[in-house]
Amino acid sequence: MKELISKKENELKVLLKEKQEALRVFRFALSGGKTKNIKEGAGLKKEIARILTVLNNKKEHGNS
Repeated sequence: MKELISKKENELKVLLKEKQEALRVFRFALSGGKTKNIKEGAGLKKEIARILTVLNNKKEHGNS
């Protein structure tokens, strides 16, 4: 979490898009029966939530 806080807003937005794309790919693999690691999806969702939390905090406090 500390490494997310130290990143700039633009870096966080890029990371957020990467994680969302990874989650999308995971969901397709899951529906196709190509993946065995179900916990990966939960981990991706938590990472996305952490990034969104940091972004929202930065917007509230006006930090970039």
